[in-house]
Amino acid sequence: MSSELVFILISLATWRIAHFVAVEDGPFNIVFKARARAGDHMLGHLMDCFYCLSLWPSALFAPLVSTGWAEFVLVWLGASGAACLLEQATGAGAKTE
Repeated sequence: MSSELVFILISLATWRIAHFVAVEDGPFNIVFKARARAGDHMLGHLMDCFYCLSLWPSALFAPLVSTGWAEFVLVWLGASGAACLLEQATGAGAKTE
């Protein structure tokens, strides 16, 4: 699989995970309950902000195509940025904090 295709898949996976946690309720309202339980603390704010949240899954996926620290940072921030652009393009209603 080409590194370009892997980057696209990383960006899409980042969007999916961040959107699921920040916007959706999840099966049996499990994500909604987790956000409610996190409340007004740091974790609660993180779970409410798509843009903040997108940094975490992209950091987990970036090592899949990175060969060094500089490349890791570029892929990490690039995948998060691509997910943020996708969120805006779809009009999915990302919350910001």
